[in-house]
Amino acid sequence: MSASLGRRALAEAVGSAALVTVVVGSGIQATELSHDVGVQLLANSLATVFGLGVLITLFGPVSGAHFNPVVTLAAWFTGRRTPDGPTLRDLAAYLPAQIAGAVGGAVLADAMFARPLVQWSTHDRSAGHLWLGELVATAGLVLLILGLARTGRSHAAPVAVASYIGAAYWFTSSTSFANPAVTIGRAFTDTFAGIAPGSVAPFIVAQLVGAALGLGLMLVVFGRPAPAPAPTAPAGARAESPLAAPTSP
Repeated sequence: MSASLGRRALAEAVGSAALVTVVVGSGIQATELSHDVGVQLLANSLATVFGLGVLITLFGPVSGAHFNPVVTLAAWFTGRRTPDGPTLRDLAAYLPAQIAGAVGGAVLADAMFARPLVQWSTHDRSAGHLWLGELVATAGLVLLILGLARTGRSHAAPVAVASYIGAAYWFTSSTSFANPAVTIGRAFTDTFAGIAPGSVAPFIVAQLVGAALGLGLMLVVFGRPAPAPAPTAPAGARAESPLAAPTSP
């Protein structure tokens, strides 16, 4: 990736906005078309799978298509000792862009369906089994993304990550938010995909714990990478500093 930090942060904001628009908008559409909760969740999960795969493919070459603070943090942690790893400056640009984009995406989805632009969700999700679901979903997501990067298969991320999120909608009790930015954004809409503001903080804590667990599992399963040989470059040359490891919801 050779894009400037400003362009990469913009890609993260736009991608995060589009992702939350897909999640919230498809949830609204599903509830208007069917009263069956199973059908609603199926429609919501399928739209998210297709939308996420497209967004990773589109924005991956620009920013890495993280769309997720825990993915960005994991990429920084694993790459902090390498010359091309994410820097603290990258984090300072990416994380606010992801959160602002997610909030904007929820507002846009509500606007498209003539809902109040900002209406705090009343969908309470405060329960231990839901927090466990978020921990599991996030750990699996981070393990998958870092594992793909470690084995040189990041090209498979659009299909693999989207497929994992689609499956996690169904095998986790929380329906797999697995993303602090998306969690915050979904608090701004009182619709099918919403989450009550009071439920946000425990979800984010569970996601951070899950990300740490996923990172630990990646180190155990794949081991630490061998030290890379020092590159030879002409005097005055400066290595690019891309953000590795796409991506997520």
